Amino acid sequence: MSNTPMAASPLTRAVLEIDEYASGLGWDQPARLFALVDTAQLRAQEPALASQLGLEGARESSGLTPIEQDEIPAGKPLDEFLGTIAWPDAVVGCALTVERLMLPPSAEASVPQGLSEARLATWVAEHPARQEVRMTVAVLRDGSRDSALRLREKDSPTEVLTGGDLVPGLAEALSATFEE
Repeated sequence: MSNTPMAASPLTRAVLEIDEYASGLGWDQPARLFALVDTAQLRAQEPALASQLGLEGARESSGLTPIEQDEIPAGKPLDEFLGTIAWPDAVVGCALTVERLMLPPSAEASVPQGLSEARLATWVAEHPARQEVRMTVAVLRDGSRDSALRLREKDSPTEVLTGGDLVPGLAEALSATFEE
C-alpha cells in the first residue's frame, strides 16, 4: 500500500493502508475486521506468513501489519459480533472498516421521535442530506486509537479525514475486544 504517509504513526499508517485496501474493493462492501500485528515480530516469528504477505523485503523494521479476518457474519448486529471476539497475545490491535449513512448535525433536529430502528434507518436513507461514509477505526491494546473517514461523494485519498476521536463509539467497541 504505497500511498500512506511515512511520517505518520504506525497506527495511522495501518488505518490508511486499510482505507486504501477497502477503497480498492469499491463501495457497498460488507464490514471487514483486521487483526493488527507488530511487523517485526511477524517477520521473526512467522517468516512464511510474512513472506506470503510480501513483508520479507520491506525496509521498515517497525510498524503494524493488518491481517484481514474471516468474514463478519451477515445478519448479526455488529456490536453483538464484536462482543464475541477474543484476540491472542500476538495481536497488538484491531481495526474495522464499515460503511454507514450519516446525516449532518443540522439534520438532528428534524429526526422524528419514536421510530423503530428499521423505520429510522429508512428515514435516514431517504433524507436528502444523507452522506455515505466508509469508516476505518483501529485501536491498540495500550488504548491508542485512530480512524479514517471517506465520503462516497469525495472518494479520493486526498479527501480522507483522519483522527483518533472521529468514531468514538466504534473505537470503544473495538477496545472492548481486548478486555478480559
